Amino acid sequence: MNVRGKVLGIFGLLVAVVLFTGFMNPRFFSADNLENVVQRTSLYGILGIGAAFSIVTGGIDLSIGSVVGLSATILPMLITAGVPAPAAVLGVLLIGALLGAIHGLLITRVGLQPFVVTLCGLLVYRGIARRISGDQTLGIDDEALRSLATGSPFSIGSFDVPAPVFLLLIVGVLAALFLGRSVWGRWLLALGRNPEAAHYAGVPVDRMIVVAYVLSSLLAALGGVLFALDIGSIQPAAMGNFYELYAIAAAVLGGCSLRGGEGSILGVVLGAAVMRLLYNSIVLLGIPSQLEFAIVGGVLLLGAIADETVRKIAGKRRAAERARARSQDTTS
Repeated sequence: MNVRGKVLGIFGLLVAVVLFTGFMNPRFFSADNLENVVQRTSLYGILGIGAAFSIVTGGIDLSIGSVVGLSATILPMLITAGVPAPAAVLGVLLIGALLGAIHGLLITRVGLQPFVVTLCGLLVYRGIARRISGDQTLGIDDEALRSLATGSPFSIGSFDVPAPVFLLLIVGVLAALFLGRSVWGRWLLALGRNPEAAHYAGVPVDRMIVVAYVLSSLLAALGGVLFALDIGSIQPAAMGNFYELYAIAAAVLGGCSLRGGEGSILGVVLGAAVMRLLYNSIVLLGIPSQLEFAIVGGVLLLGAIADETVRKIAGKRRAAERARARSQDTTS
């Protein structure tokens, strides 16, 4: 199955979840509920796009949730210390980019596996966030700054369009152009398919791996800023917990192969929408919240099984076509 087919598949799943939930509980289509789903989809979609960059290289970033937590912790601390809000946001984003660069260098220069590097990051950044904050709840009172996550620039009828939608649109368009239209994006996909062949083809493999992890952590830091502004009250011990699960699930559901070399930004956004709709459905349909992770895991497993099944069928079909072509050449 090509990327376009996967995107169509996840779009079909999205429509099915919407129709089923709306049929079972008409409150799903209320303006307030849809605004909440769209706003949360935008926030998690940004994280999913970041995860996609590491996944297309054949790696993975398990530190996304902890980078979100650390970023959300540092932002109010900087603002409280008197740093102007724009400078504080920029500083947090630069810290995120630096953490991603460290991940990439540990992978390329030291030779560590992405799983190990980012798992360590998951633990280390959570510990740092808790230590520098003293495990105290932090708040953000700057309403103008918070409007980046909570505001609604304009309305469509009774539907207020959440501000994060526009940030997701900007990030998504830039990411799609980078991955699908630039030489760097083609390099990322090439090294994900076959790093050795990409190296011999002149692709700066190590540099592009660093770039992928910088983008992943940078977008996780942006997500951390937005989640902090949205919630307004940050608990360092819990902020961002399991967010890497949602980000990776959105990327995989959206067509990013865990083997690397394949991905679609539009698919990732649709995957994030499916994840949030599933959570919304759990709430509206009265399903016990304890089953949330079980349902998410089951959907992700089914998606992976379907992807693998279709991949094997497509592989057999291509092999049969090649065999048929060789047979015709031999006959002629």
